[in-house]
Amino acid sequence: MRQLLLDFTQAPAPTFENFVPGRNAEALAAVRAALAGIPERVLYVWGETGSGKSHLLRAFAAAREGARYVRGEDYLGAEAGGILVLDDAERLGEARQVALFNAFNERAFDLIVVSAHAAPKDVALRRDLATRLATGLTYLLLPLTDEEKRAALAAHAKARGFALSEEVASYLLTHARRDMPSLIRALDALDRYSLETGRPVTVPLLKSALQPELT
Repeated sequence: MRQLLLDFTQAPAPTFENFVPGRNAEALAAVRAALAGIPERVLYVWGETGSGKSHLLRAFAAAREGARYVRGEDYLGAEAGGILVLDDAERLGEARQVALFNAFNERAFDLIVVSAHAAPKDVALRRDLATRLATGLTYLLLPLTDEEKRAALAAHAKARGFALSEEVASYLLTHARRDMPSLIRALDALDRYSLETGRPVTVPLLKSALQPELT
């Protein structure tokens, strides 16, 4: 791929408004409702890569004052009070799992919003910790269908300031990696290449810019 311009048109931050729910309207509503507080101490969302878990957790952390977002591999167990937003719980090492288990038992946080790739009963964590995380609300996030991915890509393109044609969307979905993070990265690279060359976003431009990335 040619050297592209620096991305001065930053991708929009994850929000509830730019989340495409697809079949996940109930989960989206639950996470949004938690902004006002819920009786449970755990809100657990799970699903495969690209289903929108990180998007929802980042949107929640940005919208809720006092919420602290942290990825599993970065959790240090030092946080106390407020709301813990923990993404990719499977990335917790053994020591971090013990720290989180102790923090849970000591009521070091009022609410934990957590994501993982599997349900609490199957998640790759210590059983005592997984049991604690199963005590609240649990929601499965389903991946987007192709039509829902088209809508998500069109919305992302609009936020970056250009219109995505059906032809470009179809080419991406047919030839690129199909998970949403990869599709979004491809779309961002295409936008940068369009800005560099001064050419509109079309299938020929996509082929020229992304051919090394396509499978």
